[in-house]
This record gives sequence, C-alpha cells and structure tokens, in this order.
Amino acid sequence: MATVRRIPTPVIRAMNTPSTLLSTSQRIVQIGLFLVAAIALAGGLLQMALGQPDTIPRLDNVHRFMAGVYFGSGLIAGWAGATVRQQGTLVYLIAFSVLFAGIGRLVSISQVGLPQPSAVWLGYLVPELLVPFVLFFAHRASGRALREQRQSRA
Repeated sequence: MATVRRIPTPVIRAMNTPSTLLSTSQRIVQIGLFLVAAIALAGGLLQMALGQPDTIPRLDNVHRFMAGVYFGSGLIAGWAGATVRQQGTLVYLIAFSVLFAGIGRLVSISQVGLPQPSAVWLGYLVPELLVPFVLFFAHRASGRALREQRQSRA
C-alpha cells in the first residue's frame, strides 16, 4: 500500500506568501513570453497547414520546415513564461530571436516591398520590433531586483 506524504502546513503557507508572487517586471516578462508563445504556436500551426501555395516543392518544403521551427519556438517561449522565475539567458535569447525575425521582415520589405494589406504586415512588424526591448529591459530589472534582495539578506 502506498503511503501518502503530507506537506507540512508551514511549507504550504510559505509557498503562498506575497514574497513568492511575481514582481511587476517578472509579470511583464511572463506576459511578453506568453504573447510570443501564442503568436508562434498559432502562426506555426497555420503555416504548417497552409504551406507555400502556388510554388515549387522546394519552397513549400522549406516553408513547412520553418513553420515547425516557428511552432517549436512557441513551445519554448511558453515554457519560459511558465517558469519565468527560473529563467535567465533564455529570455534574452527569445527576445533576440523575435527582434531578428522583425529585422528579417524589414529586410524583406526593403527588398521586395510591403505585402498587402499593408496594415496587417505592419501590425506584425511593430510588436516584433518592440516586444524584444520590453522583454530585455523588464528581465534585466527583475534580475537587478533579485540581486538586491539577495544582498540585503546577506
């Protein structure tokens, strides 16, 4: 017969204290990561299903491969958001990836023009260029606050 391990009451109370709540900067990072995750998961699934219509097999193959990478990035961002307290460099890498994707979109626009309807594509571009900076600065602030908190305890 399996024994049931009970968590002592003081441990339960400690887990629910305000000190375990996310700081404002951690919450901002978490929301940003969940936003990135939702976009990448939905976009990856959609692009996997649609493929690259009216093209040659090589381009469709690359398109669907990149859709899988996009979807996988969404899984990583979602996990990072769910475990935001434990994250360090991963948040910066995700922010850089999103920024680099936005830069890729800018290069595409400069090389072949803005797709139509332009408002939709600009609607994609603006968050790709802004959210990474929000993630970067909020994550840096939460790291600073955590270091200061640890120093004050020592």
